[in-house]
Amino acid sequence: MTPRLSLRGVSRRFGSVAALDHVSLDVPPGEFLALLGGSGSGKSTLLRVVAGFEAPDAGAVELDGADLLALPPHRRPVNMMFQSYALFPHMSVAANIAYGLKREGRPRAEIARRLEEAVAMLGLAGLESRRPHALSGGQRQRVALARALVKRPRLLLLDEPLGALDANLRERTGFELRAIQRESGAAFIMVTHDQAEALALADRVAVMDRGRLVQVAPPREVYDRPATRFVAEFLGAANILPGTRRPDGALDCPGAGCTIRAADPLPEGAEAIALRPERIRIGARPGENSATGTVEEAAFRGESSLLLIRLSGGALLRVSHAEEDGVPPPRGSRVRVNWDAASVVPLLG
Repeated sequence: MTPRLSLRGVSRRFGSVAALDHVSLDVPPGEFLALLGGSGSGKSTLLRVVAGFEAPDAGAVELDGADLLALPPHRRPVNMMFQSYALFPHMSVAANIAYGLKREGRPRAEIARRLEEAVAMLGLAGLESRRPHALSGGQRQRVALARALVKRPRLLLLDEPLGALDANLRERTGFELRAIQRESGAAFIMVTHDQAEALALADRVAVMDRGRLVQVAPPREVYDRPATRFVAEFLGAANILPGTRRPDGALDCPGAGCTIRAADPLPEGAEAIALRPERIRIGARPGENSATGTVEEAAFRGESSLLLIRLSGGALLRVSHAEEDGVPPPRGSRVRVNWDAASVVPLLG
């Protein structure tokens, strides 16, 4: 199937800063894609280029084979939902949702039918006459989403859609957003800096750094097999252990005080490995890799405790100790840690 959205070599500079550096990306129909990155990574600029609010210096942007760059924002079959929601304060919920349809000159009967469908889909029945100030944060979010979806866009762009919600609402509203995306059938591109949000909601995660896409893959693959050191450190705060690759494909790691072996020989050029905190075990249980160290800090986190263990070679290891594994060792304890070769991820960049 031909990708619905296609970006090829898209670049955008602001003075000496490359906000987008030859970005190429395909988004197929019905996909939920999360653009993930820190401040200044280029994710919001990319969203604005697709929406038409920013003109690229180079590159092509197509939707179903049609040139999007030739169209002004209001003529693109694309809607954008802003972080602030941008609701009209003097209009009711119904008027806010129907605004775009009225601007297009749609017949009254069609507007009424689409409004009813949007209200039902977003769970806004009974709120049609309220003004935005009388709504909760979650309700305002759903009104903004209904206003975007009522026009039946082929592509919906969301700029930090859950950023204005408190922590208690974020998870529930996030799952509602995912369900709405599946029901609508539209492709969603969501900008976020929240790693857990991206992993939980997206079909694929596109990690950006300094204007470039450094990895685009399903959430589990991005988490378990980060392509670069940046992805490993940014997503889930993996342990990074540098060393020297041996001829047999193992890694001599002075900081860990041991030689580390992966499931397959490390590729040429690998000078470090990534290791997730939850993949490390404490105790004398068997494992292809092991090291010794001292517990420097311990922090209780509900279902687990985070331990900082100083290895014999000087490296500081973050270890997630599950409650089911018993009471974590106290500060000052001398411990042995071990991990399987399958948990070792080679890093090339």
